[in-house]
Amino acid sequence: MSGGEVAGILVAVFWAILVSFLALALVRLAQTLKAATRLVDEVTEQAVPLLSEASATVREANTQLARVDSIASDVQEVTSNASALSSTVSSAFGGPLVKMAAFGYGVRRAIGRKVPPGEGPARTVVIGKTLPSARRGGRRNRGSKG
Repeated sequence: MSGGEVAGILVAVFWAILVSFLALALVRLAQTLKAATRLVDEVTEQAVPLLSEASATVREANTQLARVDSIASDVQEVTSNASALSSTVSSAFGGPLVKMAAFGYGVRRAIGRKVPPGEGPARTVVIGKTLPSARRGGRRNRGSKG
């Protein structure tokens, strides 16, 4: 055997080994593609019902939101009506009731004072101004008048 024949045999063996590795890689790639195809099929089988359920859920949520929107508008209308009623009642009864309460308070104070005309409260002068003295018989002393 000459050197050329040995080199040819080495090249042939090298090519055989290379083709074997490539064949093995292609077999593994085919197995991987089959597994990926099965996985995609399983995901598709599971995803389609999930998507239909999600679509139904979104439709139901949209219906509920429409109901909530109508309820919110009704509540807003009731609130505005209550506000209008409150302002009407306040303007109709508030002013006269406050005046009546003030009048009653004034009458009660006037009846409760019974001070002789000459004996008014003592006045104190502070830097050119006249101030009334402290009240006699404040809240604490009302019951102890003797």
